Amino acid sequence: MSSRWISGLLPGDGATRLFCFAHAGGGSRFFLPWREALAPHVQVCSIVLPGRESRLREEPRTSLGPLVRELTAALGPYLDRPFAFFGHSLGALLAYETARQLIAEGRPEPSVLLASGRQAPRHPRQSSLHLLPTGQFIDHLIALGGTAAATGLRRRLLESFVPMLRADYALTETYRAGPGPELSGPVVAYHGRQDPVATEEQVDRWREATTGEFRLRMFDGGHFYHQGAPAVVMDAVRSDLAAAGLLRAGVR
Repeated sequence: MSSRWISGLLPGDGATRLFCFAHAGGGSRFFLPWREALAPHVQVCSIVLPGRESRLREEPRTSLGPLVRELTAALGPYLDRPFAFFGHSLGALLAYETARQLIAEGRPEPSVLLASGRQAPRHPRQSSLHLLPTGQFIDHLIALGGTAAATGLRRRLLESFVPMLRADYALTETYRAGPGPELSGPVVAYHGRQDPVATEEQVDRWREATTGEFRLRMFDGGHFYHQGAPAVVMDAVRSDLAAAGLLRAGVR
């Protein structure tokens, strides 16, 4: 069982699938610790976008609509069991639009959408960071806290990934939500209290993305709050999967 779009697929174990969508510049490695933490009851399947990891030689996508359609088609064969979506930052947007595309095609939507570190899709942040000069663009990435300290080596390494990172930023910064169905299942928004990218009010507006239940979870930390307290975040994920009927309450 394999797909170039998905890392972590396992055949025949019957576990719930949690499809995880990473932030701009991120990939499947971001969710590797989750696989062990949530096994054996949850199979963590990380989305691998073009332009990184095993798909490094492919051109990164810069238009969200065509990317979502490609991704939805790739996911189709693996929605044969209960599933949920988790997305962080750009990943939250991709998860939301993929869920909408599934609904538009008459397929099941995720049992729950966990949307992290991102303002609500119909209230986008107005920015054009993908157009910054390279030095300023890298300064911004480092300031977010998702990379290591700004050593000379780190900066040179980041420079090699700037084309892919710019493409990811273009995806999110040129996005505007179009017409189409909203979700009917539960949405849970995850927010770091000190996040410089999105305010609590902006994240709370994810309630508009569904006609179903909405909850807002707050965590200590910034944009990458889950790096500081991974156990707390895992407990929240388990609880929200259980509330959606995907796990027995209290399973660890």
